[in-house]
Amino acid sequence: MNKSFGWIGLFLLVVLPAFPLQAQSEAAKQARAAIMDAQGKEIGTALFSETPGGVDIAVRVSGLSPGPHGIHVHENGICEGPDFKSAGGHFNPTGKEHGLNNPNGSHCGDLPNLEAGADGTADTVLTLHGVTLGDGPNSLLKPGGTALIIHASQDDAVTDPAGNSGARIACGVIRGEG
Repeated sequence: MNKSFGWIGLFLLVVLPAFPLQAQSEAAKQARAAIMDAQGKEIGTALFSETPGGVDIAVRVSGLSPGPHGIHVHENGICEGPDFKSAGGHFNPTGKEHGLNNPNGSHCGDLPNLEAGADGTADTVLTLHGVTLGDGPNSLLKPGGTALIIHASQDDAVTDPAGNSGARIACGVIRGEG
C-alpha cells in the first residue's frame, strides 16, 4: 500500500502542477488593441482570442460614419496619425492577394466589413483565419507587432491591395496579454 501511495503522491507532485501552467499558457493567447482616431482619441477596443479556427476579434467602436467599413490587420505595430501609413500594408506572410472573395486566396489580414449602425457604433465579433497569437510567421504578435486598421469605406473583397476601402481612419496596435 505504501508503494501505491508513493506512486500516487509522485503523480500528484509531477502532473498536477502542470495544469496551472497550461491554464496560464492558454490565457496568454489573447491580445488587445485600443483603437484611436486620426486625432489620437480612443474610439474603441478590439479583443483578440485564439481559437481552433484562427483568431476571433471582438470589436467595439464608435464615431464612425454609418454603414460598412473595411477593417484589416496591417503588417506593422505602429499607429502614427493622421493617415496611419506607418502601419504598412496588410498582414500577408503567405504572399496572397487581397480580398476574401479573391479566387487566389486572401491576405491573412483580410476581414469581413465592419458594419456601423445609424449611431456610428459597431459591436461585433469577426474571425481572422490562418493566423495565431502564438509563435511563427503567421502570429499577430510577431516581432515589430501588427495593427488593426479601420477604413473610411467598404472593402469590395477583391481589389488588390486593399479592396478600394478608402482612407485609414482608425488604428490600434495589437498587444499581447497574459
